[in-house]
Formats: sequence, C-alpha cells, structure tokens
Amino acid sequence: MTAYVQQNQPHGVPPLELTGERTLPDVPEENYWFRRHLAVYRWIAERCAGRRVVDMACGEGYGSAVLAQNAAEVVGVDANPEAFEHARLRYRASNLRFERALVEEFEDGAPYDALVFLQTIEHVNEPERLLERFSSLLAPGGIAYVTTPNRLTLAPPGADRSGNPWHVREYAPDEFAALVRPAFGSVELLGLFHARKLRVHELAIRAGWDSVHPALHLTKRFYGWFVPAIGERDFVLRAAPLERALDLLAVCRA
Repeated sequence: MTAYVQQNQPHGVPPLELTGERTLPDVPEENYWFRRHLAVYRWIAERCAGRRVVDMACGEGYGSAVLAQNAAEVVGVDANPEAFEHARLRYRASNLRFERALVEEFEDGAPYDALVFLQTIEHVNEPERLLERFSSLLAPGGIAYVTTPNRLTLAPPGADRSGNPWHVREYAPDEFAALVRPAFGSVELLGLFHARKLRVHELAIRAGWDSVHPALHLTKRFYGWFVPAIGERDFVLRAAPLERALDLLAVCRA
C-alpha cells in the first residue's frame, strides 16, 4: 500500500502521513478532499469576523488558521499528539493557539461565539451527548457549525454506511437534522455540491467518461493534472437538493 506524506513542509515542522482518518494539505493525491473541506472552512470564516471561535477536532490545523484570518480569537483542539505538534509548529498567529485535548472534555475559554466541528460527528459513539455539551459552550447568540458526509452519496446505494473504517455511523439528511436539532434553539441545514470544473466532470461521468479515458490511456495523465487543479471554488454550499449533497452542514444557533 502506498504511503502518502505531506510535501514541502516548513523547516522544523514534522510532515504528517495520510491515514484516511483526516484530510491533509500538501498531498497532491488528497487535493480533492482537502479542497472539499477547505471550501466549508472558508465559508464559515466569512461569518466569524471578530468572534471568539473554537475549532474542535482541528486535525492538521489548516482550518483553524483559515478561521483566524477573520476571527478575533481561535483555539484549535485535537487529541492526536502528532497532529497537535504539527499544527502548533506550522500555524502561528497572535490570535491562534492549539490545545491537545479530547473534544468531550475541552472547555478552556468558554463561552465561545462560534464552535466548529467538521467531518467528525460520524466518528463519535455518543453524538447526542457531545452536541449537548457543545451547545453549553456557546455564548448567547452563538453558532455551532457541524458537518458530516452525506451517506446517500458516500455509501453504495441502499447501504447503511460506506467502507470507511473510521466512521461509527453515517447520516442521511433527515437523520442528521434529527440528530442535531434537540441540542440547539434552531438549525439550518445546507449541502455542499460540486461546482465549476467538478460539475463539468460530474456531467462527463454521467455521459460515459469513465469508459473513455481508460480506452484512450488518458487516465493517469488526465487525473495527474485534474486532481491537483481542484480549488475551493469548485464546491458550493446551498440549501437543496440535500439528498444529492456531498456533505451536510448544520448551522446551529444556541
């Protein structure tokens, strides 16, 4: 099995290896998934200007750094020692800090104006309890942003989960809404979709592209160019149709 490790890290910053548990920047083969996550972080960052933000399960730290570009203060929280050390060394700003802790236990600095918890609720054994706790960490009027992959587009048709070994449970839109709503005053559900060149690629696949590129021996050459060229603008958030969304975003108000 091929091991993928981050490329071109700053001096003194240990690169992380791609395990499938979290996405990473600076791994060309992972660029689609990285940009898919980053698009949501940027959308949230635009809505966190001047706010105190906690980024739960922040992983490598790139998302916390994006949030810190607009927020008054950001703390990124992750329990993994390698991810924590990497984030602490790589992303430095006066309004950004990282803490190594379990998200179930962290509360230093609460209450927060915004709480971010992206692509992790599917890893949690007791999500209802965790969401209640997150709600308690928010200041009055605070917002929690929670995302998860949409089981309807991630898993095979009719399956109750994909083959991702890190996922405890995967959610369809109605199941995800039912999970998050009891913990918050109001919840708006949005979906992440392909846009621009990814939308064109999606339509090409429907038209039979997957049978054409192998026959013409173009697969390696085309995707060697296409995947690294994907950017955040190749994804878009909108309200519907949620059953076709790639990922689901719950905007949860305390």
